[in-house]
Amino acid sequence: MSQQHRVLVAGCGAMANTWVDYAMQRPDTEIVGLVDLQEQNAMALAARHGLSCPTYTDIAEAIQATEANIVFDVTIPASHYGIAMTALQQGCHVFGEKPLAETFAECGDIVQTARKTGRIQAVMQNRRFDPRIRAFRELIAGGTIGKVGYAGADFFLGPHFGGFRDMMDSPLLLDMAIHTFDQARLILGANPVSVYCHEFNPPGSWYTGNAMALCIFEMSDGSVFNYRGSWCAEGAPTSWEASWRVTGEKGTAIWDGHNDIYADVVAAEHLDSSGKPSFFQPSERIEGQLPVMEKSGHHGCLEDMFAALESGRLPETDCSDNQFSMAMVLASLESARTGQKVFIADLMQNT
Repeated sequence: MSQQHRVLVAGCGAMANTWVDYAMQRPDTEIVGLVDLQEQNAMALAARHGLSCPTYTDIAEAIQATEANIVFDVTIPASHYGIAMTALQQGCHVFGEKPLAETFAECGDIVQTARKTGRIQAVMQNRRFDPRIRAFRELIAGGTIGKVGYAGADFFLGPHFGGFRDMMDSPLLLDMAIHTFDQARLILGANPVSVYCHEFNPPGSWYTGNAMALCIFEMSDGSVFNYRGSWCAEGAPTSWEASWRVTGEKGTAIWDGHNDIYADVVAAEHLDSSGKPSFFQPSERIEGQLPVMEKSGHHGCLEDMFAALESGRLPETDCSDNQFSMAMVLASLESARTGQKVFIADLMQNT
């Protein structure tokens, strides 16, 4: 058996159930403690899963008492920086929910601290671990449509959550857009260079803050990524995974966010009766091939985190990589605030 993982779960709300379910399936992993500012939440989580571990309200005390070596950070976004810094400095790896942190400076601190301590801080980006997005990425990465020039994602949903999201200044960008932004980085294999963003709150919105955003990103591969999103769009919803169109020099790749994954590529040059190229080139459809994935979603992402820890590599969603997905969010907010195009490297270097 590989090394024993001693896990401390910080944040015992509804999402913690998924993390606990995964950990309890691993024979090499023990949940040694639960932490929540409201201790009754920790006690309820323990009862729900039949856990006999102690409960705490302070992360530092809990790490010392349990000798944990991994912290699952399933707390609210505002707590991620404090949890990560405390856990890393006390010798724990941190596997946490998105976002990495709430500011460029905080993200940078976490990345540097993980490097200095030799510990891993990885972020939950569950939408990467879906056979459909892997099939779509392979169509593009394999050269099916040639060099990419443009990628577009439409995200139009109208969930009535209630609660804190309804009161946020930028509910779409701050709470949801990072998923689609991270998907774009995965699909293109590129990082953001600049962004121009306009966010607003359209008629009919039940949110206090801006629930719709339009973003234009220049990417490091020379392509342009266009995000069109709304969290108050009633009717004709897209998938939670967004609806995608990626155009390249030889064709177009499409994913509706559900199960329709294909590329439409130029078949061959076609000449009309006069010997001139046809007005529209004929094309052929190439279907995406779903890979076999034993685990997907949250469990797939967690599986990669643990596999990376045991093999000595960095996980796919390590903080050193995920900071660029978070930068897309923070730079979009800055662009919307100033009404200007923002160069992401400038913001990251100034923190």
